[in-house]
Amino acid sequence: MRVIATAGHVDHGKSTLVRALTGIDPDRLREEQQRGMTIDLGFAWMTLPDGAPVGVVDVPGHIDFIENMLAGVGGVDAALLVVAADEGPMPQTVEHLAILGLLQVRCGVVALTKLDLVSDPAWVALVNDEIRRLLAGTPLAGAAIVPVSAKTGEGLAELRAALARALADAPVRRDLGRPRLPVDRAFTLPGFGVVVTGTLSDGVFEVGDEVEVITRRGEVLPARIRGLQTHKQKIARAQIGSRLAVNLSGVAAEHIARGSVVARPGALAPTTLVDAWLEVLSDDVRQATAFRRAFALRHNAEVKIFSGAAHSVARVRLLEGDALMPGESGWAQLQLAAPMALANGDRFIVRLPSPSVTIGGGVIADAHPQTRYRRKGGRADDQVLKRLATLQRGSPAERLLQALEEMAFASPAETAARAQLEAEDLQAALADLSERGAIIIAQDARGNNILGRRETWQKMRQSARDALDAYHKAHPLAEGMPREALRSRLNLPVEVFDALLRSGDDSSDSPGFVDSGGMVRLATHHIRFNADQQASVDALLTRCRTQPWATPSVKDARAAVGDPVYEAMLRRRMLVQLNDEVILLPETYAQAVERVRDFIAREGSITAAQARDLFGTTRKYALALMEHLDAIGVTRRLGDARVLKG
Repeated sequence: MRVIATAGHVDHGKSTLVRALTGIDPDRLREEQQRGMTIDLGFAWMTLPDGAPVGVVDVPGHIDFIENMLAGVGGVDAALLVVAADEGPMPQTVEHLAILGLLQVRCGVVALTKLDLVSDPAWVALVNDEIRRLLAGTPLAGAAIVPVSAKTGEGLAELRAALARALADAPVRRDLGRPRLPVDRAFTLPGFGVVVTGTLSDGVFEVGDEVEVITRRGEVLPARIRGLQTHKQKIARAQIGSRLAVNLSGVAAEHIARGSVVARPGALAPTTLVDAWLEVLSDDVRQATAFRRAFALRHNAEVKIFSGAAHSVARVRLLEGDALMPGESGWAQLQLAAPMALANGDRFIVRLPSPSVTIGGGVIADAHPQTRYRRKGGRADDQVLKRLATLQRGSPAERLLQALEEMAFASPAETAARAQLEAEDLQAALADLSERGAIIIAQDARGNNILGRRETWQKMRQSARDALDAYHKAHPLAEGMPREALRSRLNLPVEVFDALLRSGDDSSDSPGFVDSGGMVRLATHHIRFNADQQASVDALLTRCRTQPWATPSVKDARAAVGDPVYEAMLRRRMLVQLNDEVILLPETYAQAVERVRDFIAREGSITAAQARDLFGTTRKYALALMEHLDAIGVTRRLGDARVLKG
């Protein structure tokens, strides 16, 4: 579904033309009807000759209401520029046309209205030529100019046909999977509750969807879509680009106003700092408007920013030089006085607070920059400017690499958002960079992909190797470094740390990692005793072999070799500790388990006394073995005896 917006000077017949085209009076306010002048946004719809439904946003043309006009003209597919045949282009015609250009509205039709008031064909031809000169060099340079009379109906059919042709050439809106609705009206209806209207972009909404309302104060409020309407028809699923009324539940009316945004949870976040490419209107454009003079945009100037249906006062911090002169463009960081729900690629208009005049516009390059940039010698750091230039003109692969340079590691979705890549471009860039070996795609414990530049993975792996090597040297008898200690040392999120341990390595000379759950070690790390330690170990094992069922106590064994060596012997299964007092050699333990199983299988059960006699040992060792086998699930106690479990 497509949406068009009117544009043009006050009293050139925009609302009258919309009424003639659609049969709907867009002037909904009593004051508008009394004054015969549009003050706020009006809405209507019609069906074009090709059968396509089209929404119409009627905007005010008076200079005093230009800010209301800006709330309705953003996000439309085409413009209907209205010029009265008896007057020709006027100051607001020029300003509206400049705004359409800054917002990159590239399709449209010019309606040469009030034809019934002009009897001289030569005058009409003269005005037509003047309009054509005005359109030259703008996105509407090739737009059709259709003479019409809303009063007599002359030219209305031709105008509808011209609009259909223009919309056929308009770019198709793409589903980015992140629907949002900039709110241009908010009200309540008895029996329904909160209703908001706007033009849906970037995705689809369905009845029952959970959403968030981002208010003009930056609040993020949960809500649910209770109902949807377009052109007063109830629908279950809204199309991208449609004029939409959304009935919301779970949110209070007093929190929502024009400038709020309805979005899918987590898809959009308010911001007060943005990086942007700014364009200042040229002398020719400004001199053709009511103010007749051009304005430069200076560093630290205070301006008003308009995007979608929202606006905010902003401080402009130019990143190259101290001023943008008329006709110039450049990078800036905007500090917003009020939060706005913006996304990368959003276009905006810049106006001076006083005098209230449009001086330029631009596009958001980064809606959430990580820092406020410092200027040195009147400009930002070269790396900052290089990054912004890549965002503006770089290939998908270049933008993806740059995003990963800033983020280090990220999921594909996070990387795509940072690099401003759509799904197709992301997949193509990933395939290209993976094939070239520029990035590594690893997986975390849940199988989710984690992206990183190859050198970033290599650097982090080396940091992990260095940390483990130092730990092994400091704790040569430890199995490895505690997993959480290593992750903390590397300062990595859990999912990235998991992926790091699983990621490949190009260097065959570099040891890999062994992740044993609670511990991580280098694959080359093995516990080795020094000469003195080995001698004490050998002596302890000899004592155990001499009397396998009368081994030294745990306390004596620890004293004989030292606690670190004793713990290492347990980890290496050189000893098996049954309880706090009893140890056995692993071969003795294995034979004992087997003999107990055989005894129970033959006799039906075994008592501690029978186990004592079976192994020719004392009750202390027999009971320790029986309780240990109970604990590990080999046997279970039944009175004074044990039977096999299961």
